[in-house]
Amino acid sequence: MDLLGAAGRRALFAFDPETAHGLSIAALKTGLPLGRGAGPDPRLAVRFGGLEFPNPLGMAAGYDKNAEVPDALLGLGFGFAEVGTVTPLPQPGNPRPRIFRLTRDQAVVNRLGFNNEGHEAAFRRLSSRRRNTGIIGVNIGANKDAADRIADYVAGVSRFAPLSSYLTVNISSPNTPGLRNLQGREQLAELLSRVAEARRSSAAPSVPILLKIAPDLHEGDLDDIAAEVEAHGIDGIIVSNTTLSREGLRPDAQANETGGLSGKPLFGRSTAVLARMRRRVGPRTILVGVGGVDTAEAALEKIRAGADLVQLYTAMIYAGPSLPGRIVRGLSAFCDREGFTSIGEIRDSRLDHWAAQPIG
Repeated sequence: MDLLGAAGRRALFAFDPETAHGLSIAALKTGLPLGRGAGPDPRLAVRFGGLEFPNPLGMAAGYDKNAEVPDALLGLGFGFAEVGTVTPLPQPGNPRPRIFRLTRDQAVVNRLGFNNEGHEAAFRRLSSRRRNTGIIGVNIGANKDAADRIADYVAGVSRFAPLSSYLTVNISSPNTPGLRNLQGREQLAELLSRVAEARRSSAAPSVPILLKIAPDLHEGDLDDIAAEVEAHGIDGIIVSNTTLSREGLRPDAQANETGGLSGKPLFGRSTAVLARMRRRVGPRTILVGVGGVDTAEAALEKIRAGADLVQLYTAMIYAGPSLPGRIVRGLSAFCDREGFTSIGEIRDSRLDHWAAQPIG
């Protein structure tokens, strides 16, 4: 981390995590150069679903919940940014405090509960983007008290298909009671069937759809998810959301807080699930690796384990806004050293290793 980044972190860490998050959004809105992006490098480009990602590193959902700063995030060096999770109606989420830093483990526990301003606010902001370039995904969810949660996802597809580069169906947050039940075979089949139909009926019937899954899954769960994704023509899978596990953490009272754990300790579990999923879906389905990415080497290891694209969020809390540019430059330096003409050449090169790792 550079001196400016270290100073910024100390300043933000003087505030509680949620206030610090709001201040970071406000800083990005100023348009000031908070991080140095990397120059274009065709070796880092990734193509799928009619999209060309300038590099494989993206900002995960959860940071820009209300689509306030997607273009500013691209300006930090990300190849794409994912906004949300957005739900049809605004909702406050769970009571505060609901974000907890585990500084020694470079991790965070959150139980936010899909707090967001709803479809209308995000739609308005995305519609008025001054720069209608760059790859912006929209992560859609269901309201906590929805009578028909699948209908909320259908509404998200219909609403945001014309405005998004891709859509993510998020059924894996641990902070909305019962939401992860949608990962079960029967409910998942109904969900994906209705989502696929909503896409066909939308103003953008070819928009790619990704499914975001949890890392706390068993082998049979992965079998079912892979089968339903293929059956319903879903384009890809994001592996993974936060975990309920606290395995391997240093002693810290904050670690006992209820919620999902993200950050460095999630790397091994999420990467093992990623590799297992790659084995199940084969080479064509797009996979996005998330969880514990904090360096260029961590991003490379996700790709070696089967990822086409990689996302981060928690690491930027600790490393600051210069992190995405540093990682992307590190990927280019890797291609220089090893003589690769495409970063995709290393995909699956450590698939067997990671698929053999335990997932709990």
